[in-house]
Amino acid sequence: QAQLVESGGGLVQAGGSLRLTCAASGRTFSSYAMAWFRQAPGKEREFVAIISTTGSLTNYVASVKGRFTISRDNAKNTVYLQMNTLKPEDTAVYYCAAARIAFAGSGSENANLYDYWGQGTQVTVSS
Repeated sequence: QAQLVESGGGLVQAGGSLRLTCAASGRTFSSYAMAWFRQAPGKEREFVAIISTTGSLTNYVASVKGRFTISRDNAKNTVYLQMNTLKPEDTAVYYCAAARIAFAGSGSENANLYDYWGQGTQVTVSS
């Protein structure tokens, strides 16, 4: 059974960094575009970033551009989200997701595009 498991969340001060990891199992996800979403308390789930199957294409929500970097290692069936210069407004549960497509530019923010989801990892940024 396909499974996505996130790790790497935690508590960090504003300006700090965290690296999230999404470990995929149960199938080979090299043919899936992979993405990160987040959901803050009382808010809807929000798209953060997406990476193509080969890793050559990426897309980010405007609020994280220049601070976050999504990457993948298909040999390890793993996706990463490097988060730098964190802000209190980045506080949320972060979810990994997989879509059975090569890449999505416009439309990547649509949660219905994704076939698999992880359980999430909490990121808390203190001011």
